[in-house]
Amino acid sequence: MPCRVIVYPPSGSGGRRVRCDGRILGLAYSPRDVLALVRRAGLRMRLGDLYDSDLVEWRGAGPTTW
Repeated sequence: MPCRVIVYPPSGSGGRRVRCDGRILGLAYSPRDVLALVRRAGLRMRLGDLYDSDLVEWRGAGPTTW
């Protein structure tokens, strides 16, 4: 089972920190950035998977807020 991806609330710069199993993957500025970070971490996900609440937890705001 893939790790749980957590996308934190937007920072003052607009970016959102992305973590997976306690590991910081990086800072994302769009859903496509989140996808690139999780793929770089070795997870096989599609853009549509980001909206699946079982795989991704969006904290503070959903995927349309940056």
